Amino acid sequence: MEMTILRDTFKDNVTLGKLYIDNQYQCEVLEDTDRHLEDPKNEKIKGKTAIPCGTYNVIINMSNRFKCMMPLVEKVPGFEGIRIHAGNTADDTEGCLLLGLERKGDMVLNSRIACDKTVDKMYAVLSRGGKVTLTIKRKEVAKEVEKEAVK
Repeated sequence: MEMTILRDTFKDNVTLGKLYIDNQYQCEVLEDTDRHLEDPKNEKIKGKTAIPCGTYNVIINMSNRFKCMMPLVEKVPGFEGIRIHAGNTADDTEGCLLLGLERKGDMVLNSRIACDKTVDKMYAVLSRGGKVTLTIKRKEVAKEVEKEAVK
């Protein structure tokens, strides 16, 4: 399963984008600030910035912090414990990816529903021995992926 996040809105305290699964729109995504303009290395700062663009493996395992099974984005340079979970605002994330069905200002809404639907798809693939990858891209390359999703 290939998941792609297209970051399209960049603000001082939040980055918003869209999540696609196998080129089909899934939901909205909220993350911490993407500092790609201010920091050419785009290094991750715990609790303050979004993870660097790139492709990552995703597994589902037990979160010690949340005490439940959750998606984990593996091998983020310089950081561990990046999860995909429910939440609505930048205050609800310390660098993790928050999912929602819609946007309202700097928030995502109906997060629990979006997370449940997405995690169910991930479980289905992983339980059959499949692989889940996550690629994160910025707006300047988003148009290519959006065109593919329309096909």
